[in-house]
Amino acid sequence: MKRTQDFPQRLGSIIRSRRFVLVAFVLIFGGIAAYGSGSKLPNPWNNSSSAASLSKPISQDKLPGTEEFGLTKRELVEKIEAVEALIAKCMSGHGFEYIAVDYKTVYRGMKADKSLPGLSEEEYIARYGFGISTMYTGKPPQLASTTTPAKIGLGEQNVRIFSNLSAADQVAYTHTLFGKNPDASFSVGVEIENFSWTGGCTREAIEQVFTPEQLKTNYVNPMNAYIDQDPRMLKAYQEYSDCMAEEGFKYKRPGDVEDGLRERLYTITGGLPIDKLSPEARAALEALQAEERAVADVAFDCEEDIIEPVEQQIEKEMYGRPPK
Repeated sequence: MKRTQDFPQRLGSIIRSRRFVLVAFVLIFGGIAAYGSGSKLPNPWNNSSSAASLSKPISQDKLPGTEEFGLTKRELVEKIEAVEALIAKCMSGHGFEYIAVDYKTVYRGMKADKSLPGLSEEEYIARYGFGISTMYTGKPPQLASTTTPAKIGLGEQNVRIFSNLSAADQVAYTHTLFGKNPDASFSVGVEIENFSWTGGCTREAIEQVFTPEQLKTNYVNPMNAYIDQDPRMLKAYQEYSDCMAEEGFKYKRPGDVEDGLRERLYTITGGLPIDKLSPEARAALEALQAEERAVADVAFDCEEDIIEPVEQQIEKEMYGRPPK
């Protein structure tokens, strides 16, 4: 996950923890329940692990790559293509057709983070906030009515394959590809740098390509870890907290906002599709959506004014220029 991004990618950075790389899009656009099941899953937001202690300045000859997981562009391309080939092989072994997606398609899914065609940043925030509770459906990405990141990352051919299956086969296909979490797609996992919710053939392929360290739930991109331990960033976090407090919101860091929203969303929905929620749960969801839009408006401004300039300066010092 790269730190410096333009909108809409810049808006996406607001909803990611600077200290913890947690699962964001498992809830966005898809929910966290198994497709066709009402059983609850473990809550992943009680993670108390922190970034590794880094007391020494990073040397220029040991700089991590500027792509996700601290990889170079070439390394990222190679890993993505290797995983996709293994997913196709695994699905075929289970009797399902899956066409390995190329790097460009996966990358488009990754960078579709928090964006919709034709909306300015102000319009997006006003309508969707962070896109957490406001875009929750509880259904697999192939069934999404909009072009979500997970749906884009699967590729048009695989979406068509899924659409031509019977309802029963769609359930089996989804479970085989994703495991228990129908929206834990590969492209989403790469973007948020967290594969902890992946399952099925997707997880099986990832485990063969990514390192055990990169598979840990508390994995932190080495570039982000170095930025977070900088005294200037620690000071910026305090200023961010003060900025939020001025508008009546008690959050210490940008990541605290979305983590709290996701946790409450899970409590309300249990991962069920919206049409399966009780009237009380639907009312609670609507209230949460309204709150999300309000806090997003404030959080966006506080992060843009306080956090981003510090990030960009530190990155410039590390690499001679901010990573693109």
